[in-house]
This record gives sequence, structure tokens and C-alpha cells, in this order.
Amino acid sequence: MEIKEEPCGIKDEETEELIGPVEVDELKQPHHFKNEDANAAEQDFTQKQVQTAEAKELFACSECGKSFIHKSKLKVHMRAHSGERPFTCSECGKSYMIISALNRHAKVHIGERSHICAECGSSFVFKAHLKEHMKIHSGEKPFTCAQCGKSFIRKGEFNLHVKIHTEDKQFTCTECGKSFRRKKTLRNHQLLHTGVKSFSCDQCGKTFVTAAVLSTHLKVHSGSRPYICAVCGKSFAHVSYLKLHQHIHTGEKPHVCSDCGKSFGTSSNLKTHQKLHAGGKMLRCSHCESSFTHLSSLKAHERLHTGEKPHQCSSCGRRFIVLHNLQTHERKCEQS
Repeated sequence: MEIKEEPCGIKDEETEELIGPVEVDELKQPHHFKNEDANAAEQDFTQKQVQTAEAKELFACSECGKSFIHKSKLKVHMRAHSGERPFTCSECGKSYMIISALNRHAKVHIGERSHICAECGSSFVFKAHLKEHMKIHSGEKPFTCAQCGKSFIRKGEFNLHVKIHTEDKQFTCTECGKSFRRKKTLRNHQLLHTGVKSFSCDQCGKTFVTAAVLSTHLKVHSGSRPYICAVCGKSFAHVSYLKLHQHIHTGEKPHVCSDCGKSFGTSSNLKTHQKLHAGGKMLRCSHCESSFTHLSSLKAHERLHTGEKPHQCSSCGRRFIVLHNLQTHERKCEQS
């Protein structure tokens, strides 16, 4: 699948560094003429060069202030703020901000996995992915935060972490104190406190706080899983699910309890753990001394005592206590 490049000349990486602001000062460097008699000509040339640079219209981003000589590059840069991804893969539906990133992604569908890990046998389309994977075996974490000392295997994860220290989050939630860079993000967050779920799934009736969460949920019904793990090939409906899954391969547990130092792979597991320190309400089993922070966990546990198995496989009739076990079983059942 070959797709023609955009005329804007954006480089391969989808990062703001590659489309950063123009440095006008670089254009002000004088050219040194060998002929000593040409001093006047040199001064005149330098002056005209500076005037040309300063006269050239700069296109400034209204969101962050970065400037660009070409309007086309500003247009591409604005996608980082708007989230627009106009280039979509016809195979899996995944979309990208720039055409070169789509061309690179297309190799996943058509490319041979010729780069093989000598340690575990995992194979990859790109050599760069193999090199990144090898860090799992070596334990190498080359990207270290200068602020807190935390280290990362991937540069992308490091860049996201650094924003915690550097970004100005001026929009603060009055309910919980959480801060955000954009007012729109704050408004979406505040819906969580209201409890209003006005977006309903027409397939199963389940309701959601935001349209974005509903859109993610709909992929469950469509069967679309465009986000693929480069290590094991497992696919996911949403990129956040893929990121959580990748912690299994990296062993990373980025969510750390400030009270005892214990770390967790997901923020939800950390929040559940922190209730133990906060003295949160514990739900006790009526059959034994076990206690739980979530009602759903208590109900699942009590089925061990009652023998109730409400989740049944439609193919073979086998029953399960928890839904997750049924879903795992059904995938194997369908394959057989």
C-alpha cells in the first residue's frame, strides 16, 4: 500500500520537535568574504539577509505560541492540539497525523517479521522494534528523568513523564484538585463528579459520561482491535488498553503509593490499594473474614461459597463465576 507524500515536507516522527518554531537568529549569521576590500559589500549583504528574515511573515500557533515560516507546517502542527488524524489505514482503521507515519505503519500489515529476538524468539517487522524489545531482556532503561530520577525503556514514555514536571496545568477541578492543561479536558473530567451518563450505547444500553468513552466502547461490538502489541501480537480496541498490556512485557509499574512505596501497573489498582491507608470502608464477606474495597469483588468472592456460576458459554454450556474467565474460555472455544 503506497501513499503519496504530503507537500509540506514533514519528517518521519510524529513529534513537535520536528515541526518546531523557526529560529530567526540563525538567519542573521553574517557571511565572511575573503576579499578585505569587500567589507562594505559584506555588511550590505548581512543587513539585507536580516531584513529578509524579519520581513518574512511568521505563522504563530494560537495554542502554544510556536511560529512557522510556512503556513502548511503550522497546519500540521495544529493537529497536535486538535487531535486531528486525517491519514487512516484502510486495513485496520488506525489513523495518523502525518502521511509518513501511515506509510510506516502500513508495513505492519504487509511486512515480513524478519527481525527475530535471539533470547525469546519474538519477531518484528522493524529492526528498531527489535532493539527496543531487547531492552526488556537486558534491563536497560536509558531515558532518566533529571527531576526525580525515574528511568524508562522507551523515549515516548519518558517524554510523557517529563510533562508531569514541566507542563503548566492552569485549569483545576474544584471537586478533587486535579489540574489540566486545557479547559475542555477539565469540563470532561468534571462530568465524572456529576455522575451524569448521557451517552448511551444503542447495542447494549450501557451508558457513559463522555462521547469519547462511548466511542471506545462501541469497538467491543464492532470487533475492531486496531492497536497491536509489537511483542506478542495481541490486539486491543483502544490505545490505552495496549499501553496497560505492555507493562506485562516491560515489568514497569509506574504508579507508586506515596505512603508505603508499593508500585502498581495501573492507576486503578493503586487507588484501590490507597484505600487501605486511608481507612476506606471495607466490605466484609458474610461467610468468612475476607474483606474488599469494591462491591463487585465481594460478590465474585461470595460465589466461591455459594457455588453460583452466572456466566455461561453459549457454545459448550460451561459456566463460570466471573465474566473475565468466561471471555478467556470463549476465545479458546471459538478456536477449537
